[in-house]
Amino acid sequence: MWEESINFGKIFDDLNREFSTAEELLNRMFSKTFREGEAQPLGSNLPYYYGYQIMVGPDGKPHVREFGNVRPSMRGGLVEQSEIRKPLVDTNFNEKENTYVITAEMPGVTKEDIKLSVSQQTVTIRADHAGKKYLAEIPITVELDEASAKATYTNGIVELKIKTKEQPKIKSKEIKVE
Repeated sequence: MWEESINFGKIFDDLNREFSTAEELLNRMFSKTFREGEAQPLGSNLPYYYGYQIMVGPDGKPHVREFGNVRPSMRGGLVEQSEIRKPLVDTNFNEKENTYVITAEMPGVTKEDIKLSVSQQTVTIRADHAGKKYLAEIPITVELDEASAKATYTNGIVELKIKTKEQPKIKSKEIKVE
């Protein structure tokens, strides 16, 4: 049996004291941040998002890609807004068709706004329409056949298919030792 009575008043007083301490700490953090000018207003009423995608590449190593229109700041975890959004991009290699497939989400633009370019080591996807700017630079580790590139844009998704160049087959000749 429990013969001691519980003093609820003391419990609530202790909780109130803990909340007051936390509130003081937060107030000091916010006043220091604004006083030192570390926080910058994010500006417009656009949605802000940030994320990352982790994939294991063909080399067996994990690759991390960031996307969004804000980035973590080196100044205490605050966010820095970017005018240019880095879209979510997915890459896949179709071995049957020997085709590299790049998919990027770019809502709010038209197909005429999208500019694609392929270089030896990078595929660049850009778009600019009514204040929405996108830029993705995808590093490429295989040699691509730029002439075979075909791109489509449907429901905010850009899909680019590019065939890889055939690797030259090494011919060997057996030489008899005399």
